[in-house]
Amino acid sequence: MATSVRRTTLSLPAAAVGPDNPLPALAGPRDVHRITVPEDAGVPADMARQLAYRPLESLLPVRRRDGYGRDRTRTDLDALVIENDRLRATVLPGLGGRVHSLHHKPTGRELLYRNPVFQPADFALNGAWFSGGIEWNIGATGHTTLSCAPVHAARVPAPDGGEMLRLWEWELLRDLPFQVDLWLPDGSDFLYVGVRIQNPHHHTAPVYWWSNIAVPEDARTRVLAPADEAWHFGYERTLRRVPVPESGGTDRTYPLRSEYPADYFYEIAPGNRPWIASLDAAGHGLVHTSTDTLRGRKLFLWGAGRAGRHWQEWLTEPGTPGYAEIQAGLARTQLEHVPLEGGAEFAWLEAYGPLATDPETVHGTDWSAARGEVANRLEATLPRADVATAYATWRPYADLEPKERLATGSGWGALEVARAGYDLPGTPFTEDTLSEEQRPWLELLRTGDLPDAHSDARPAGPGVPGASLVAPPWRDLLESARPSPSSDYHLGVAQWHAGDRAQAVRSWERALSRGRSCWPLYCLAVAEAAAGETARAAQRYAEAVACAGETEEEVQRTVLPALAREAVPALIAADRADDAAAVLDRLRPSDRARGRFRLLAAQVLLAQGDAPGARAVFDEGFEVADLREGDETLSDTWYAIAERLVAGDGPVTDEVRARARAAHPLPERYEYRMRPA
Repeated sequence: MATSVRRTTLSLPAAAVGPDNPLPALAGPRDVHRITVPEDAGVPADMARQLAYRPLESLLPVRRRDGYGRDRTRTDLDALVIENDRLRATVLPGLGGRVHSLHHKPTGRELLYRNPVFQPADFALNGAWFSGGIEWNIGATGHTTLSCAPVHAARVPAPDGGEMLRLWEWELLRDLPFQVDLWLPDGSDFLYVGVRIQNPHHHTAPVYWWSNIAVPEDARTRVLAPADEAWHFGYERTLRRVPVPESGGTDRTYPLRSEYPADYFYEIAPGNRPWIASLDAAGHGLVHTSTDTLRGRKLFLWGAGRAGRHWQEWLTEPGTPGYAEIQAGLARTQLEHVPLEGGAEFAWLEAYGPLATDPETVHGTDWSAARGEVANRLEATLPRADVATAYATWRPYADLEPKERLATGSGWGALEVARAGYDLPGTPFTEDTLSEEQRPWLELLRTGDLPDAHSDARPAGPGVPGASLVAPPWRDLLESARPSPSSDYHLGVAQWHAGDRAQAVRSWERALSRGRSCWPLYCLAVAEAAAGETARAAQRYAEAVACAGETEEEVQRTVLPALAREAVPALIAADRADDAAAVLDRLRPSDRARGRFRLLAAQVLLAQGDAPGARAVFDEGFEVADLREGDETLSDTWYAIAERLVAGDGPVTDEVRARARAAHPLPERYEYRMRPA
């Protein structure tokens, strides 16, 4: 039975992703992976270069995706199934091409952690992300902005004469196209995945890729890789070399033996076969291997502490088994970006399949014997030479045109092809995929002018600007476009992204001079805040909120909550707590009831001197649906309230802090700290 590809639907309790945030993502990414590398860490020279090479400074042109909640209803999701007589893989093209399930038919085993619900949470670079399965991470350090976005999908002839499933999309953060080809040769126990990232530009581009595999976890789960050392990254934001398997007196290859979440990037010696496996008490589980281009291997563990278990429940539901992540990437660590020259490409082959080993050996105290057992069983099951041969066989098929489109992604790739005429064999970004999002930019390309912000032709409706494109060619077109509120606003966003902040401010002020609008007011508020002008930033935010209140009711519904999220903390910082309270009062009751705004309400009450009122908000209970990975706002606010309750009108001393923590321990429902307190 050669590979077949078919459509189906997957029914899950699901929370709607909701609309994107309408405001441009001017602030830098809230990245928990910013690091301090100790001087004595012994970082290799190539790794040090890549750690410093073009880290992401902005999410632009991507919008933040924070419109989801936590109410789930039974939902049918479009799915694609790839199947032979041994394996069945289920893929979700509307959700980044995530492999939801990899089922081994002879044993009846599910090889992945299969999330029983779809619950977005704020883990992706731009917000909404969900756990489980195999995720294709491209762009920059963190979970891809495509986590909850559609990608293109089609049937393509496979190297063995069967069918292959191709996924492809244009990644906006780095302006690069990529493809993922999945197929199952006849009789194979392994899912083959061919990946290619192309750089069609003349300039060198920074590239990031990690294939992220969620695997089931219990107390006897062990993760093995061919390494005696690893680079440890914890949420203390430091990187250090540690021995494998044991460090700090604990065997860290068992995920539940650690207390706090952490990454372990395995140091695999050059020339060694790259692989990683997650095995259960019986020595059974999933193994991943690849050609040598994909050199990095990583274990992410949540740990057995209270916060780690709480996060896992947050991403699925209480009572479900936990999971760990085994990953494979282009660099040693996920904190690096790799340069890809103009006109060049990265390509490799991955293989995912079951592995059965001797449990006494893989769970024994002899680490060399344990990983040797995995390496030998893997070589017997899938020889390294076979993976290299499969890669060479796949390469000519990577350029084949799709036979039948099965799903449609975004139109951004088609827009770039229209602009630059790129020839991208195998990944057709065709004109029929252009949507309303791209229409203003297509008009700019064809006529030299951008539609007015208040035109009925705007994709998000009159008065609501769509996403801004910020790459240099688009910035050049905006600079030569006819001046208008719309072109000035978008030009300012592009200039901000390029680091020309003074010019950006001038463009937004020019847009504002052509007509009052909350968008340039918001941008100017962000600029003032970035410059350290707290009072002026707060005033701009207040003006933007007032301006948004004068717009059409439909615009207010989306823009006012987005503005309030940022305006309220800015007003509190400027000692304008009463004005911050007034901003919250402008919101609809349904918005004020959301967890994010309940938290802001507590912070406003605390700033107004009403610590008991702030504590009452926490006692009533709320959930912040878009709580960010690594965010300690809940615990920080709780303890700030506790300290004021203990101190009264007096100063907050170290003694007061200690008494506050003893008298007001953080409730478990608000415990999300991913590092020691």
